[in-house]
Amino acid sequence: MNSGTTVITGGASGLGLVTARHLVKAGQSVVLVGRDAARTQAAADSLRGLAPADSDAPSPRTYTADLEQWSQVQALAAELAADKHSVDVLINNAGAAFSRYEMTPDGVERTYALNHHAPFLLTHALLAEGAFTLEARIINLSSFVEKRGKLDATDPDVAGTSWSKRFYNQMNVYATSKLVSLLASRELAHRLPDGMSLYNANPGMVKGTAINSNAGGLMRLTAPLFRPFAITPDEGVRTPVWLASASLAPRPSGGFFSESRPDIPSRRALNDALARTVYTKTAALLGVEPLTR
Repeated sequence: MNSGTTVITGGASGLGLVTARHLVKAGQSVVLVGRDAARTQAAADSLRGLAPADSDAPSPRTYTADLEQWSQVQALAAELAADKHSVDVLINNAGAAFSRYEMTPDGVERTYALNHHAPFLLTHALLAEGAFTLEARIINLSSFVEKRGKLDATDPDVAGTSWSKRFYNQMNVYATSKLVSLLASRELAHRLPDGMSLYNANPGMVKGTAINSNAGGLMRLTAPLFRPFAITPDEGVRTPVWLASASLAPRPSGGFFSESRPDIPSRRALNDALARTVYTKTAALLGVEPLTR
């Protein structure tokens, strides 16, 4: 896939913007989604002139949406469809780890809203709008820390509200939100229309990401210990860039990828029955019609 339109959430800074830079240089048409219109436009402006001389891709375009709010995710999908964007690649990059428990206007925990609900809802909304191309690729930014997820397999909490009644550990909440998203993605991959693919990309431990700047408590204290082992953002985006641009769609769809190759996530992330439960509970929570095969 050497050309086409790629939509990147969280594209105004961090890994999203670095990913966009690599894809523009590869000749892809990029659409950046960010919370702040001015910052997102400035990010798009910084990409101008990077495309190959023979590229006919348009200049990067921008959309503004707060992806913690379900209504704005749905509005974004409707805008993209109304503007006749045929989405070849969707990179659900936006994510964060918050230092304390807070609820969104939709009544769910913020970390789950951004890391799990937003990619789930945006993907389904674009599918419902018919905005994806027949061989579209959906790439969710995952994390190796999903192995630390604390999820009740008998009654998985997909809203994150159970953290209001137990000790709110920032890393565990983040890890569990990524585990829940990974499980839902595993099931969604089985339900996608033939020709479409879904991937979970693990960038690794990357320097200077938002999760570090939002760190609090023990996570902030221990962060300097891991800094010598962290990789650069350019190294961190290699996997999602490869998944987005490889000429043949990588396999397996629904898989977890690290260092541009299939990797093995936690045992719990491979639980098919739990994946089905998480998928159906998330669809019900968000008011989404589940895909059927």
